[in-house]
Amino acid sequence: MKQKTHSGLKKRTKVTGSGKVMFERSCKKHLLSSKNSRALKSDRGGVAAPKGHMTMIARMLKISK
Repeated sequence: MKQKTHSGLKKRTKVTGSGKVMFERSCKKHLLSSKNSRALKSDRGGVAAPKGHMTMIARMLKISK
């Protein structure tokens, strides 16, 4: 029986063309008025998944690494 991809991780990440796994930073959804503009600006865009987690992520998403 084939293994299924992890649907929760599939919804939260994006695989780039070069093979990096990108995800959004935390603390960006609410209570933004109390955070300073530098913190909000630095949290824009995604962040690459740590290299130590790539084996587990590749297995869960069924990508070759």
